[in-house]
Amino acid sequence: MRVIVNIIHSVKGYHSKTIRFLNVAFDSSGDFLLAGDHQGNIYVFDLNGNRFNLVQRTTQACTALAFNLRRKTEFLVALADYSIKCFDIETKELVSWMRGHDSSVSSISVHGSGRYAITTSSDTAQLWDLDTFQRKRKLNVRQSVGIQKVFFLPLSNTILSCFKDNSVFAWEFDTLHCKYQLPTPVEGSALLYKVFAVTRDGRIFVAGGKSNQLHLWCLESRKLIRIIQMPAKVRAVRHLEFLPDSFDGGSNQVLGVLSQDNIMRFINIETCKLLFEIGSHEEGISTAAISPNGRYIASVMENGSLNLYSVQALTQEGNQPPPPTFKVVEDWSKCRSEANKLTMRVTSGRSERPWKSKGSKIQSRLLKMQVNTSLENKENELPGGLNKKRLRTLLKGFGEYPAKYRMFVWRSLLQLPENHLAFSSLIDKGTHSAFVNIQNEYPIKSQKLLRVLQRTLSALAHWSAIFAETPYIPLLAFPFVKLFQNNQLICFEVVATVVVNLCQHWFEYFPNPPVNILSMMENVLAHHDKELLQHLIKYNVTSQVYAWPLLETLFSEVLTREEWLKVFDNIFSNHPSYFLMIVIAYIICSRAPLLHCNQIEDFEYFFHHRNNLDINVVIKEAYHLMETTPLDIHPQRVLDDFIPLTKGQYPVFNKYPKFIVDYQTQEQERIRQDEIEYLRERQLAHELEAKAQERKAEDEAWYRKQELLQEAEEQRRKMLLEEEEKLVEQRQRLAAVKRELKVKELQFLDASRRRFLKYQQDQRQMELKRLDDEIARKATMREQETAAALQDVEVQRMELESQRQVFEQHLIKDQEAVTKEMREEVDARRRKVDLEDHLVQTLMEIDREEKQKAQTVAEENLTKAEQKRIDANWRLRALHKLRGDDQDREKRYEEIAKLLHDNRVKEAELLKAMREAEEKTWEEVIQKKAQLEQEQKAAAAADEHRKQFLEDKMNDALELAEKLQREDGCFERPRDLKAGRTGRGVELQQVPRSGNICLNDLSPSQSSSHMSLDRRGEDLVLQERELMAEVRRLRQKLTSQARTRHPPARFPATKWTP
Repeated sequence: MRVIVNIIHSVKGYHSKTIRFLNVAFDSSGDFLLAGDHQGNIYVFDLNGNRFNLVQRTTQACTALAFNLRRKTEFLVALADYSIKCFDIETKELVSWMRGHDSSVSSISVHGSGRYAITTSSDTAQLWDLDTFQRKRKLNVRQSVGIQKVFFLPLSNTILSCFKDNSVFAWEFDTLHCKYQLPTPVEGSALLYKVFAVTRDGRIFVAGGKSNQLHLWCLESRKLIRIIQMPAKVRAVRHLEFLPDSFDGGSNQVLGVLSQDNIMRFINIETCKLLFEIGSHEEGISTAAISPNGRYIASVMENGSLNLYSVQALTQEGNQPPPPTFKVVEDWSKCRSEANKLTMRVTSGRSERPWKSKGSKIQSRLLKMQVNTSLENKENELPGGLNKKRLRTLLKGFGEYPAKYRMFVWRSLLQLPENHLAFSSLIDKGTHSAFVNIQNEYPIKSQKLLRVLQRTLSALAHWSAIFAETPYIPLLAFPFVKLFQNNQLICFEVVATVVVNLCQHWFEYFPNPPVNILSMMENVLAHHDKELLQHLIKYNVTSQVYAWPLLETLFSEVLTREEWLKVFDNIFSNHPSYFLMIVIAYIICSRAPLLHCNQIEDFEYFFHHRNNLDINVVIKEAYHLMETTPLDIHPQRVLDDFIPLTKGQYPVFNKYPKFIVDYQTQEQERIRQDEIEYLRERQLAHELEAKAQERKAEDEAWYRKQELLQEAEEQRRKMLLEEEEKLVEQRQRLAAVKRELKVKELQFLDASRRRFLKYQQDQRQMELKRLDDEIARKATMREQETAAALQDVEVQRMELESQRQVFEQHLIKDQEAVTKEMREEVDARRRKVDLEDHLVQTLMEIDREEKQKAQTVAEENLTKAEQKRIDANWRLRALHKLRGDDQDREKRYEEIAKLLHDNRVKEAELLKAMREAEEKTWEEVIQKKAQLEQEQKAAAAADEHRKQFLEDKMNDALELAEKLQREDGCFERPRDLKAGRTGRGVELQQVPRSGNICLNDLSPSQSSSHMSLDRRGEDLVLQERELMAEVRRLRQKLTSQARTRHPPARFPATKWTP
């Protein structure tokens, strides 16, 4: 059965309804399942214990869950109010509440250590520390791009961020520096990434979206290794997740694909075979989660219920559909850098050989073009599948690039390398000293824009020292900073590319403007509009007035945003000399207003402000100049072709007079040091002046204070004289009052002394009375204790006597029982053959020995126990009496101790006597046993004539003896039977299997021998009875001797006296 359990949360009442589950998540062990519904109820299901529990009511629908934190009892839940809360499933309490998102949180990714988490929404991703529940970092993107998902890679410290423009970046977790970016997919793939999955070892990355194709990336080589094509009925992929296997080492091979038809298909990414599927059109799946141990699949159904599947049952052969096959699509990009990519198709038909896509007409045409292409066309090829010649054709037709794709086209035209590590190293150097106070020179309202400008300029200055000394570099970089303020890397590389290509030979005459470039432009202007140049020369307007402002600001002062973008669409699409041509074209197209100007201020104002000029005319004029300018004065002869930035590291930029830059740097450093010294000295002078003023004010205040003190001193002296006179009068009155109080005090002390004496007398009388009562009470207690001790001694004596009598009764009963058993055994022996008779006699001997041993041990143990109990009682009484008595009790203790000593001596003598009696008894028993053995040997010698018959039936007798030994457990030497086999000559008739022999069973020839055996057995019984009677008389004699020698101790009737 594939579905283990179906969980439905329904509410019964007047209007019954079903509460829909929204999200599920497994813990790290895979034994607990967390589920949240749209009312905010969070349930935890124990899959091993087969029980569930409601752990929290959040009253809001949950959008994401995470249950693999470092503290195993805690979990994260993202709610509809854009907040994230952490709860404990055991205490059911709120652990933390995290805010910061402005839209719904779509996913929560937890680091392998369980300490950090990343929450992702459509506009931002935030990194949280789950120990302090504080936000560490925040990833912001432009709203036009958007974030699909940000998550941790397993078994590594790498964060993978996936954006809506199909870009995938990998970040170092510790430093949050960009490690690499996955290249854009191959040309012809219209797949927009929506969902993602990574294997447990973090090597394979799978992406899918609104298509039936899946892209498999190898994160180690950062290449697209395979494209899997799902069946035609799959039009979009909604969820991807790998199925873990404990034996694959983390390189998962089975991928779960949830498509738009609400069916989740599990395929093998190596063979592209469909293994099994869950869900159907009637019972569709909304979302699913797979346990880390690979045992369960939890799916939220479209009807709001929760299904739990067993992976083991799904993978069985009986539950699998017929194995589908796959087809290999011929690779159409063999000549590209991303070659050897195979497109695998999952189908349900028979296996076929690799085939070519019929609908791939564009792909076939591209292959043909690449085979017959020329070197020139190869140079026109751009990254991202664009072609510079086609772009120029598009630009000439429309005049500009589409605004939606302009940034992409620019990045392709400029061939930006996107060196994340190199750019990060420049940013890590911090703000350059030349741009620390840039806000004073360029007061930009937007702090973000100012910060990006400062970082970009600092990165340029760290890249090459010339940019820290170039005054116009902020004007040159500002348009691009404003345009790419959300992507600082692209902004820096665009500015650097512009400086390397469009600003060629600008810095050869530093710190002066590029005279060589300006002279070249003046020559071109003289060739195409000599009249305008003569007019400019007439009013002393040089190229530094009419050309340099346009160059250093990149037209940002004279053009609007739309015009500027259109101009640079053409500049980036042509040779770097086109930039100079468009400046000359702007001047030529403005000849009418320029010819009317006759003041130098008017010319300067014209080239620093916007003018009423059609930019399309300027662009066309620039193209005309590019085509009609002679080669000897054409800027293309001097300027190099476009050179993109190198990948990995940025090129060295040293095309400037280094000694001048160094000299200026040293001079600026010297001026800065002098300025710092001057500011320090001025600050010191201000401080000294302030201290002098402060000291002067303090002196004046001190003199005023001294005058006031003198006046106050005179007043105080007068007041003291008056107070002294009053004090003398008060002292006289006080002395009289003291005398009166002294008399009263003496009277009071006398009365108190008399009252205290009376109190002391009363206390002494009460103490004497109390002592008398205590003495009487102690005397009474001593008398009572003495009487109680005598009674205890008498009771103990009676107990000993009763125990002795009971012991004797037990001995008598045991002897009677032994006698009875012996009588029964003798009767039984009469009915058995000679072999059984011998075994019974041996059994009786052993039984008697055991009983004698048991009786002896019982007597010894009983005597010891009684003596120990007597000793313990005496010790307890002695201890109780020692605690409450004085010297008299100590004397009493000595007497008791003496009695105890005597008692121990008597006990030792009694034990010794009993041991001696036991030894004598055992000697007699051994002698009797020897006599019994001699008699048995004599009986065996008398029965030698039956030896032949016994040998025939001895095997049966031995089996019977072994059986009796197992049943009774008291025969210790079965080998005696084997020894007796050779010493006896008894010939018996065959013994029945029942083991009972009667006299009627014997033949007439054997009856006389059996009668003699019976008489011999009766003699043995009589001898045993006489022996037992003698042992009993010996024990009674020993007991009476012990009583006469050691009578029971009797204490004299003494009285305890104080």
